[in-house]
Amino acid sequence: MVTTKFPNQMKAWLLEDFNAPYVLREQPLPSIDNPNDVHIRVDACSYCHTDAVVAAGTVVRPSLPHVGCHEYAGTIVALPSGQAECHGFRVSDIVGVRGCGNHMCGQCRECKDPSPPLPYPPGLSVYCPHAGAGLGIDRSGKFREYAAVDGRQIAKLPEGLSAVDAAPLMCAGLTVYSALAKCSLKPGDRLGVMGCGGGLGHLALQFATKMGLKTTGIDVNPRALQLARELGTGATIIDASKEAAKETLPQQIGLDAVLILPETQQPFDYGMELVRDGGLVMLLSFPTEGFHVSAIDIVLRRVRLEGSLIGSNRAMNDRLDFCVRHGVRAKTTTYEFGQLNNLVDDFHKRTPGKLVLDMAKTD
Repeated sequence: MVTTKFPNQMKAWLLEDFNAPYVLREQPLPSIDNPNDVHIRVDACSYCHTDAVVAAGTVVRPSLPHVGCHEYAGTIVALPSGQAECHGFRVSDIVGVRGCGNHMCGQCRECKDPSPPLPYPPGLSVYCPHAGAGLGIDRSGKFREYAAVDGRQIAKLPEGLSAVDAAPLMCAGLTVYSALAKCSLKPGDRLGVMGCGGGLGHLALQFATKMGLKTTGIDVNPRALQLARELGTGATIIDASKEAAKETLPQQIGLDAVLILPETQQPFDYGMELVRDGGLVMLLSFPTEGFHVSAIDIVLRRVRLEGSLIGSNRAMNDRLDFCVRHGVRAKTTTYEFGQLNNLVDDFHKRTPGKLVLDMAKTD
């Protein structure tokens, strides 16, 4: 095995019960049992809404104890035995890792012809049914010091992008970037972002305005609205608790597309009112109780409804390049590795932006 020196034991945060704090434990390092895998030292790991869903045991109930986190970045410290490189990566490369698509089969219909159609060439699909839900979701993630990851689902970080910068981009950033690509909008088209001050929303504002879209951000949380305004993107920011959708933008001159990020019915309805007849509503959230959809909107107004979750390897690399070229960055609050439960508390207090464990941070 080509390797740098690293220990035999590591610390990991374990979810031992649903709806309970994480517990810090000593664990052995994971082994490399797949020729596609590389070992990384985790440098930064970001908390995602899906981590909260997993910790609650609602949509997904992984076997316990469970290590969460599916958006992170780190340094490669070991390769499979006898390999000087793995899928073009070498020891000491700093990479970002997306949690979905771990050990894709490459042979199923989904891998060869991904659906829904993406604006990228077919390849190893993140929706491969043989890959499971992904690292940190139905299998161990990266709230730990070291990890074995599939070398086919990582991207080398470009210069100018730190591990703390990159970690939130590996799910939140990739998800909204891919959703915008699927909207097939052109410069000058009108986009709405419901939940514009959240982890995904504030990144969507930056991506959309840098793409030349006339962007309207909508939220109700005062801290989220403040963050959205402080981004300085030039987007129109609306407090939905004070302005009705019809007052904001009549349907006859409505938005071409709306991203729905919150998980409650009210912002869904607000976004549906904002979109023009024949426009697109793109869902990125999946509440367990679902959404109520009016047949009038779908049949008479001809509103199209589509869902999006994550993005391909091509999208992952395109997105990193876009962030460097246009200065797109997540607004982060960082914590020491030992402060995961503090981070989770702040998440549930609706701290805006992205919350990240920075392995290099100390008091």
